[in-house]
Amino acid sequence: METVEDALAGASDIIAEWISDDPELRKALRRLLREKASLRTEAAGEEDSVYALYYDFTQPVSRLQGYQVLAINRGEKEKFLKVSVEINELVAMQTVRRAVVKPGSPAMEFVIAAAQDAWDRLIFPSVERELRAELTDKACEGAIGQFALNLRPLLMQPPVKGKVTMGLDPGYRMGCKVAVVDPTGKVLDTAVVYPTYGERQKQEAIRDLSRLVRRHGVEHIAIGNGTASRETEQMAVELIRREREAGYELSYMIVSEAGASVYSASELAAKEFPQYDVNLRSAVSIARRLQDPLAELVKIEPKAIGVGQYQHDMPPKQLDAALDAVVEDCVNAVGVDLNTASPSLLQRVSGLTAATAKNIVTYREENGAFASRAQIKKVPKLGPKAFEQCAGFLRVPESKNVLDNTAVHPESYEAAKGLLELTGHSLADVKAQKLDRLSEEVRAYGEAKAAEALGIGLPTLRDVIAELKKPGRDLRDSLPQPILRTDVLELKDLKPGMVLSGTVRNVIDFGAFVDIGVHQDGLVHVSEIADRFIRHPSEALSVGDVVKVVVLSVDEKKKRIGLSIKQAKNAQ
Repeated sequence: METVEDALAGASDIIAEWISDDPELRKALRRLLREKASLRTEAAGEEDSVYALYYDFTQPVSRLQGYQVLAINRGEKEKFLKVSVEINELVAMQTVRRAVVKPGSPAMEFVIAAAQDAWDRLIFPSVERELRAELTDKACEGAIGQFALNLRPLLMQPPVKGKVTMGLDPGYRMGCKVAVVDPTGKVLDTAVVYPTYGERQKQEAIRDLSRLVRRHGVEHIAIGNGTASRETEQMAVELIRREREAGYELSYMIVSEAGASVYSASELAAKEFPQYDVNLRSAVSIARRLQDPLAELVKIEPKAIGVGQYQHDMPPKQLDAALDAVVEDCVNAVGVDLNTASPSLLQRVSGLTAATAKNIVTYREENGAFASRAQIKKVPKLGPKAFEQCAGFLRVPESKNVLDNTAVHPESYEAAKGLLELTGHSLADVKAQKLDRLSEEVRAYGEAKAAEALGIGLPTLRDVIAELKKPGRDLRDSLPQPILRTDVLELKDLKPGMVLSGTVRNVIDFGAFVDIGVHQDGLVHVSEIADRFIRHPSEALSVGDVVKVVVLSVDEKKKRIGLSIKQAKNAQ
């Protein structure tokens, strides 16, 4: 015989099922939680952790930030946090009662009790899960967008071209790995030194590095920012001081080594450097990152580059799609030297695949350097459609036709030559870069008239003019140049009120991290970025920006540095 409890449970199940089948009612309940509920977190134990901020935390759902949602999710997953959604039950039950209770019904009290049980046992847990999934999706979408926003300026950092560069991959037990590369990135020499083993070993390391500097004419040193970076930086500064006394000019820069270990252990690195072990490959990568960040970073899985928030918690397909689009856009914007580009770089060019990129390199190795863009039509499996898509992004500096070293597509070569004739110039003038006044000359002739005469649109005409004025231009050269240092600054040297130059390394929801040359990046809180109100730091800053900052606070124990950009403007 069915008891009252059984009847109540059965009615509760029916009410819950009925509500779950009503999409409008479910939507209303989720909206209610978004507007009226709060998210509460507390410590799952007594252990201290990076999630201490959330050990006693309550925030209205409507005011939760994406980074808070992702931090709480990770803390819960790692069992440091207990998470719950809280809402005034009377408010929530009003919505449920209006849907299921018929006023004046003889069974009204029973239905109310069943609705209450359905809410407590079935409806609320289900809607709570849906709400948290919705919050997570929104937070992931924002984090992926921010990562993509940070990735572009990182890839587009100005290269330090034409210099012999020494890469240092710091380490304790395995020593500091050294690689010297020529201006094109070709490895000239490698070594391992042990500056952290003691003063004697440090002096031996400096002597060994000095010999490499003088033997190969090293001008810049790139130091990875990982383990033992500070000790390696101090050694490099001592080396620079000694070399300066002997008449040799050297400078250094701390380079992010995010993803370097991933690359050095990859199949790609093994094929590129079969003669070197994993550690030395990493030193080569660090040196090349200073010379040409884009060409080197495309070899690394984008999410391993390290300029986002919680990227390893993101949906892999969404993250990869967003970041791959950014990488391809950057490669196409800069262009690729057909005779020096690696397969990793070539396959990011619009119209090329991993297979055709490999075929281009194979053809180059077997037949020598490409003499023109048109020659790539001879590459196996690279058809007319692929050529049409990729040709404008490929550069051939060695070509007799100067247009092959510009972003002018072969389809527009005749238009470019026609434009030169209209203005009384030749391809020789393009090569000699004697067209500084070309824009004014075309405007005097009439842009619309010139475009019509050449059979092209105004946007294409303007693009052609820009390329003819500066063939082989690299748009990254117009961006703020990286800060190369010759002396070291330590955390203990910092004092509140000091004004320093720094480079933005990461832009996140609540601020930006700036490298000021002390190994530990300082934080500029969003409230200290600009004099005006900004909703997000990305409205004012991008990765790679060179900024003036004033030191607000220094916590040596926790290795935290507080910085301000807006106060630095007033301090100058």
